[in-house]
Amino acid sequence: MRRRALLVAAPGLLPAARVLALPPAHLQFPRDHGAHPAFRTEWWYITGFAQAAGREFGFQVTFFRSRVDATQGMTSRFAAKQLVFAHAAVTDVQGRKLRHDQRIAREGFDVALAAQGDANVRLRDWSLQRGADGWHARLPAGDFTLDLQFTPTQPLLLQGRDGLSRKGPQPDQASYYYSLPQLASRGTLVLQGQKFDVQGKAWLDHEWSEELLHRQAVGWDWIGMNLDDGSALTAFRLRRQDGSALWDGGSFRSAKGDVYVFSPGETDFSAQRRWTSPLSQASYPVEWIVRTPADFYTVKALVDNQELDSRASTGAIYWEGLSDLIDSNGKRVGRGYLEMTGYAQRLRM
Repeated sequence: MRRRALLVAAPGLLPAARVLALPPAHLQFPRDHGAHPAFRTEWWYITGFAQAAGREFGFQVTFFRSRVDATQGMTSRFAAKQLVFAHAAVTDVQGRKLRHDQRIAREGFDVALAAQGDANVRLRDWSLQRGADGWHARLPAGDFTLDLQFTPTQPLLLQGRDGLSRKGPQPDQASYYYSLPQLASRGTLVLQGQKFDVQGKAWLDHEWSEELLHRQAVGWDWIGMNLDDGSALTAFRLRRQDGSALWDGGSFRSAKGDVYVFSPGETDFSAQRRWTSPLSQASYPVEWIVRTPADFYTVKALVDNQELDSRASTGAIYWEGLSDLIDSNGKRVGRGYLEMTGYAQRLRM
């Protein structure tokens, strides 16, 4: 990734000046649920667990928006100023299989949209929208269809310093970042022609930035975990080529609503078991011990092969999958998603 000074902007406005860091966050809602086209990279990311008829499933829905710098000064309506990407995946736990799909298009021409003012992202017949009754995702994919409603059960969680999340040793590696943990999810999942009425829990992340990765970072490890008691755990680290941590962070919100934001050095990821992908030959840790100020946790993938090949859209190969959270007493206390990037190849954004 090319390193450059960040462009300051109030969310949703054009950048005003070149400086070294993003300004403190003053996020406003529903405005900041919507797109921020002045920033280079943005994503809306929902992961979750659902069950029906004795079956267990994981699901992932992600919409990305990417600013195309070379076309920003053009006045032609045909200039591709923003690109919209989308990924969708379903993990069939009993079937031990991951299914996924991806799309990409430039914004406009009634094909792709990342609207400002509130969440409304669309790519052909895939969509993610927020309304009075919560969030709704509909994605008819190749051999599965997701049609899910997500209802908040807790207040929005601002990550980092009131929504400004550091991602590196220098202040220009930062993002605006909030989460909605403990979403109640329900809807339908169609898998190879079989329809399931599912319900479960989900986690939503919305993040946007001008520059995210330090020049030494090759990727990251991240967990977003809904605990059974209503707590929420976020932990991440940015990783160098040799596997060492360049930066780490996260947060823990208790069931009572108390929030502790992790300082650098308080989070540690220690790989316990690895799985090698037959597709990419990348070796992924599918079981971790993650040390946080809240507890020492074991994170264990429910299915080893949850690698996604998105080279046809974002250009990356990464691992992202449903995992259990086990506390230091050996008790399973939650479930959520583990994401690992930069193992098959250096992540470029």
